[in-house]
Amino acid sequence: MSHIVTLRAEVRDPTAIAAACRRLGPPEPGHGTVTLFSDEATGLLVKLPDWIYPVACDTVSGQLHYDNYNGAWGQQEHLDRFLQVYSVEKARIEAHKLGHSAFEQALPDGSIKLVIQLGGAA
Repeated sequence: MSHIVTLRAEVRDPTAIAAACRRLGPPEPGHGTVTLFSDEATGLLVKLPDWIYPVACDTVSGQLHYDNYNGAWGQQEHLDRFLQVYSVEKARIEAHKLGHSAFEQALPDGSIKLVIQLGGAA
């Protein structure tokens, strides 16, 4: 049986954040405080391609703090892709913890089909 899932991601897992960064190419995230244009944010700092300021992932609240000035200081697509890959990596980690396998397939529209096989070894 297949299911389609829509989710609102809370970015809380440092391991999944690091896995998403390794997969997408940004440097490994490091904990710190970043001065955004008009504020400061603390968390795991993720430097997205061509973004002026890094994204601060607050793993306690699950919130992301960033300033891309409505796309002028960083393309929203890069953040959206990071969230997509973070969600896949987090689902994969949780599936493996439960002894399940996770397989993914990139679809032509840019989405990712993730299949969790119950009880499968991976």
